[in-house]
Amino acid sequence: MLNSMMIFNLHNSLQWPDRKNFHLILVYFFEKYSNSVFQQEGNSVDDGFANLFSDSRCMPLKRLKLRNSTLGNEALKRLLGAHRLTEVDLQRCSRLTDQCFETLNATSDQLLSLSIGDDTGIFPKTLHSGSDARMTSAYEARGFMLRAPKLKRLSLRMQCERKYFLTLLRPLRSLTHLDLSCCGGLGCLDYLDEMQCLMSLVLYNVQGVQSMIPAICSIKSLRHLDISQANEKHGKFLDENQALLLLIQNLPNLESLDISGTNLAGTGAAVMHEGPVNSDSGVSDIPGLKSRAFRPLEFLGLYGTMHGACHRHDIPAKRISGDANEQQILTAAAAYLDRPEILQKVLNDLYHLFRFESCQDLNMALTLVLGAMDRHRTEKHIQISGSATLFYIVKGKEKQVFVPHIKKRIVSTLLNAMSAHKDDDTMMRNGCLTLCQFKIPQDVLFEYQRLVEILLHIVSDMEQEGFVQRIGIYLLNSLACQVDGTQKQLLGDMGAMDKMLRIIEDRLQRRHCDDVLEVAWSTMWNVTDETAVNCQRFLEGGGMDLFLRCLNTFHEKEELLRNMMGLLGNVAEVKHLRPKLMTSEFVNVFANLLDSNTDGIEVSYNAAGVLSHMASDGADKWTMTTPRREDVLSRMVGAVEKWDLNTERNINYRSFEPILHLVNVNHTPECQHWAVWALANLTEVYENKYCFLVIEEGGIQLLYALLAHEAPYPRIKELATKVIDKCREQFPEHLVFHQEMSSSVECSRSELVLMPVLAHMDQY
Repeated sequence: MLNSMMIFNLHNSLQWPDRKNFHLILVYFFEKYSNSVFQQEGNSVDDGFANLFSDSRCMPLKRLKLRNSTLGNEALKRLLGAHRLTEVDLQRCSRLTDQCFETLNATSDQLLSLSIGDDTGIFPKTLHSGSDARMTSAYEARGFMLRAPKLKRLSLRMQCERKYFLTLLRPLRSLTHLDLSCCGGLGCLDYLDEMQCLMSLVLYNVQGVQSMIPAICSIKSLRHLDISQANEKHGKFLDENQALLLLIQNLPNLESLDISGTNLAGTGAAVMHEGPVNSDSGVSDIPGLKSRAFRPLEFLGLYGTMHGACHRHDIPAKRISGDANEQQILTAAAAYLDRPEILQKVLNDLYHLFRFESCQDLNMALTLVLGAMDRHRTEKHIQISGSATLFYIVKGKEKQVFVPHIKKRIVSTLLNAMSAHKDDDTMMRNGCLTLCQFKIPQDVLFEYQRLVEILLHIVSDMEQEGFVQRIGIYLLNSLACQVDGTQKQLLGDMGAMDKMLRIIEDRLQRRHCDDVLEVAWSTMWNVTDETAVNCQRFLEGGGMDLFLRCLNTFHEKEELLRNMMGLLGNVAEVKHLRPKLMTSEFVNVFANLLDSNTDGIEVSYNAAGVLSHMASDGADKWTMTTPRREDVLSRMVGAVEKWDLNTERNINYRSFEPILHLVNVNHTPECQHWAVWALANLTEVYENKYCFLVIEEGGIQLLYALLAHEAPYPRIKELATKVIDKCREQFPEHLVFHQEMSSSVECSRSELVLMPVLAHMDQY
């Protein structure tokens, strides 16, 4: 997680010139990426981070772009005062107030672009500080509100009065781009008549545009005009064909026009003309644009227009935003990325395109969906539509072409959405289903902790027996597989064991065995693998009581029994925990399971493993009178000898260390019997994987020591020889055997010399 303290400490740890290079990198990062990187949970440009840039000599900034920032007034004042900023873009910075306005004015000499969102209150709310509106304000008296002599681009979201906008905008005669989207109280815009350089005017979601048409027609320099509406009731113009014609005739330089959500396209029918379309024919299915049939617009916004204008045939524009086809939908998504009301509908159209048809420009679709979700993290419907579309994108056959950084961005964007809307069932379902399309855990390791937090919330706090809980616990179990001990311990530290135990308790109380119960035990099996602290958490959380209750209540459930015994095998490997298993009740249960045929040999195998580890501590540690140790060991050997050495297994060993430990237990050969049988079976059935693991972990030396010892009986030595021969057969180049003969036991053991193998790791 990125924060100011981490960067500050890193900065101070560097020496010059490394610190200078760090400055350059940090400035580049801040200007280029702060708008997207700080969307992630817990990341925010706060006052501490901003203070890193207080010295413009070390880290000069030109652009300041902040979204969802917790920056305060004083920090912004320092940034404005320290740097000659050319671009300021502040969106959703709720701590900023009009206390910063005069500082912005005083430092605006080089300002070229200014964008302020409606939830960022830098601009004064009124012209007057007092209650008498008849008084001439200080802004009127000095002839301007915002000085900014070089300002070219201005974007505002405000609800004021006409006089306010007149005082603010009339002096800004150098403006080339003006965005007044969602502004209220603009009046008729007659104060824009002196803006002879204005090329772009955006009046999206502005009411009363019909009264502004005369003023708009006077701005002959306009190349882009946007008078679109999100709500069609505000987009109804009187004499709509004539209104559009008036705009077109009076704006000769117009190249881009957006009339989405209005009736300005008229009621022209979508007529399909026979033969090739001739752009010189003067045909247009939009009456007000007939004069542009010879000179089509570069862009025309028709999304959500009344009477389905985007579905018409002859539309005089090169690019069209609408919902008629893939190109129109993607064009709309790109055009309305900053308009959540429209974007939500566009993403829904894109979702239906992926679900029921097909999308050819997959890369563009992915870029737009990720951009939309990153920009509008708090908009639930955008996140739901976006995540549903992501599912179909990554589910498709093209998913293999995603490069690592794209995969990372998809995963991070999904987790941002799930974190922001963690109590919404649909959002969590979409997120989990999409994550299932990735390689777990490999593709998500960089976000491991955050994903675990989300999944633990799903499995413990969302609807019990719901689909989301089921898929959440499957993902959590996958995260516990094939990761190292540090991550397994992290799972336990974050409460995974406790939450699994609570799920089991819930199912027992309702006497209901389902796949969630089975996977809860499987998850604990994985989390306790070679992780003693999690084994202890299992015991301290009442795990053994739950084991016995599940065994009695759901004794016919094979998968459940296998998972439970696998977990207890992990617990039994921890020496200081074995005394907690040394009760007559537990040992009788384990001994009886030796005869189980459940799930092949797996339950019997794990029961024998548990008993072998318990017996390996010696006869003096067998603290009960019944059952007798020798009886249990005899039953265990009988069970082992019933197993087929060629049995395929439903098990995965990352290390043989616990088994190899038992190979050394000469005081109890029965323990060695189980251990050597396990090695013989695994190296016989999965020779490529497990022969190498035996060699790598020093197993061959231990097996030769066993062969030389007098305690193990012949069957044990026979199995040990099978393992050695199989390893030699599979990897002869890695083993060189040297036999030294001696009369003493210690010197009569075969000495194994291991050749270097690390250089060959990749081929296995």
